[in-house]
Amino acid sequence: MAKSRSFSIYLLKEGYNATNALREGHALDAGIGAHGLPEGATLFVLDSDPRPPWWSSYFGVEKNLMQVTKGALVFLPVGDRCFALSFGHVAHNLVDSSYEYDFGLRVTLNSLDPHKLKSTDTLDPGAAKRQRTQLPIESELTLFDFDRDSSILRSLTGKVRDEHKELFRHATGGSNLRISTDIGVDGLAALCETLLGLYESDDYKDAFPEIQNIVPVRDPAQIEALNGRLLEAFRARNTDLNITVPEIINYSDNLYAAFAGAGRSLVYDDVYIGRYYDYLDEHGSVINAISVEDLRRHALVLTDEDGNARDHYSIFKSLVFDTTLEGAQGETFHLCEGYWYRIDDAYITRLSAYLDPLCEESDLPPYVQLSEGAYNEAAAAADPAIACLDKKNISPDGQTSVEPCDLLAIRDGVASFYHVKVSTLSAQLSHLFNQGLNAIELLRLEAAAVDKLEALIRDATAGGDADEMIALVRDRKYRIVFAIVTRKDPAARSLNLPLFSRISLMRGMKALQLMDVPGHVMFVADQLVAAEGRKKRRKKMDEPAEPELAAEPAE
Repeated sequence: MAKSRSFSIYLLKEGYNATNALREGHALDAGIGAHGLPEGATLFVLDSDPRPPWWSSYFGVEKNLMQVTKGALVFLPVGDRCFALSFGHVAHNLVDSSYEYDFGLRVTLNSLDPHKLKSTDTLDPGAAKRQRTQLPIESELTLFDFDRDSSILRSLTGKVRDEHKELFRHATGGSNLRISTDIGVDGLAALCETLLGLYESDDYKDAFPEIQNIVPVRDPAQIEALNGRLLEAFRARNTDLNITVPEIINYSDNLYAAFAGAGRSLVYDDVYIGRYYDYLDEHGSVINAISVEDLRRHALVLTDEDGNARDHYSIFKSLVFDTTLEGAQGETFHLCEGYWYRIDDAYITRLSAYLDPLCEESDLPPYVQLSEGAYNEAAAAADPAIACLDKKNISPDGQTSVEPCDLLAIRDGVASFYHVKVSTLSAQLSHLFNQGLNAIELLRLEAAAVDKLEALIRDATAGGDADEMIALVRDRKYRIVFAIVTRKDPAARSLNLPLFSRISLMRGMKALQLMDVPGHVMFVADQLVAAEGRKKRRKKMDEPAEPELAAEPAE
């Protein structure tokens, strides 16, 4: 039998080939010959100089140990398109915008047996949460807890259908397609032609219905218009525009943030778009002159506490933004990891129809404090009927701390659990909604949690009458209220929230509904005068050298 070999395959976008798909300054060698290449193919080879591994000097190993990195990219024209076959860790040399980001996923969806899936990689843009789920047996997508309403399927692994087994048996698809095949060199062009046909097919919609309520935008004209809206928001310093690290990171590494592209950067202790604005201002950059190309060229740099660069990501790839377009009525577009996604019209309508009736007028005082904690304390101090339970814990001993709510008050004959958040950032709101849901679940499941809450209520209402509030809690006559502090107009109702926050909120409200607990949202007026004191503390440290952007890892 012929030996099966592993391939990592990218489909370049129209107009890209071996002449323009590689980053400037790449370290690949185009001058190495190969007599077995497919017709018309072009070879680029990575042949790094030998160097010792870091741990050799770290432990003082008394032997000359050297390691090298080898790899190759083969550009293979097929019809009027071009494929890039990657071997080793060299794919990051491709220009981010040169390849079809959904090629591997679409081919996988069209080639896999829907009953023989093994692994999924998903992204929840609302919380910027990335998750890999693997099962020990071949299963259907429903067993992977994939949420069609709020998650983007980034990668899928499984066995292919019988009609494709002669070409490959297993496939994993994301931006690229990873397959094992025993096809020889003379069959690579035909294989890629088959893959192109699978990429262009919509057959997956029958096997995986409603898997793409969230779909990528591919129309270049529409992408250009969306980038224009992004620049408008950026130049206006729109509060709906945010920045985040576009990959899973290990927070135990004590990482800090810096920027590159406009000059040397200070080291910051948080990832926040305001820091990027500060960075540009410090170097005299004119915000109104910033272009999409500048956002792609500039980088968010993760460093250690001494400012030494660890990883870096294009600013454009790190931005998160929701917007709409004229002429695209009912469509909402979401920017995530440098790509635009369109949300199904009917789904957007369904979101508003469900959430808008749950929005109610605020019965809490306006926000004029410098922090959420100070606001909660002030609200309770001003009204003896309100108990401040901010930072309190109702979880049983030995379990993870669970806060019951920020404020607790009796409203219309029921106990109202207020969860307050000074933000409309998707990730923070998703945490808020989960916090409210977790607290109610704990009160329903653990009698000890109810006992702890009673003690907290009596302590918080010392000198007042806590009996009625405690009786309502024990009789389960309560509701959840998410109080979001914002300068936005409450009349906009659920549209005040980012798209994926609305999706997360609907999921949470439905979970509360299953427990027969009413849930509501209110918008508290933010009347705090903007001041330096609201900004998070900046950590000034040695200035890091600007990293080479060409080293940015690809997906």
